[in-house]
Amino acid sequence: MSFKEQLSFIVELDKLKAIYRKALIKCDNNRYENSAEHSWHVALTANVLAPYAEKDIDITRVMLMLLIHDIVEIDAGDTFAFDEKAVLAEQSDKEQMAANRLFGLLPEVQYKTYLALWNEFERAETPDAKFAKSMDRVLPLIQNMQNEGGSWAQHNVSKQQVINRNKHLAEIAPTLWEFVLEQIDLATQKGWLKDA
Repeated sequence: MSFKEQLSFIVELDKLKAIYRKALIKCDNNRYENSAEHSWHVALTANVLAPYAEKDIDITRVMLMLLIHDIVEIDAGDTFAFDEKAVLAEQSDKEQMAANRLFGLLPEVQYKTYLALWNEFERAETPDAKFAKSMDRVLPLIQNMQNEGGSWAQHNVSKQQVINRNKHLAEIAPTLWEFVLEQIDLATQKGWLKDA
């Protein structure tokens, strides 16, 4: 292992604090959340909500996926979750290149480990990745519900878009899926989501 390579990666991670998301932080004058804050928040959320997973998950792997899942935004930037499909597809290519560069700062063994974990998260095919992906999507829902629709209302998001985005919960954590559907209905009734 090379400490110099590991240190360069650690220093590079600081740049994630300068990547801003569309989520609004109600408790801080509705400023935009940065991606580093999101990564911490969603990793802890996954730990708290882990008992709701209906399949065996390794919460340590889930939390690590969530801590690294947005590192690629250092190079690729962030896109709004409900952007046009073409924009999201282009972002996917940028993120893959960013993952190779950023994790490539690490020694070979760690590079391969982190890149494999990041790719697993992106594909969302394993129970760990499905749960991690679900947490990454349910946290913005919780935040928007606490903020009168937050970014949903600001960007005219529809009920169906939020349902589609949270679909992994139906399989991996059905109790949380029921909660999400209730919240989406409530947000629609309040006019925070378009009923479409």
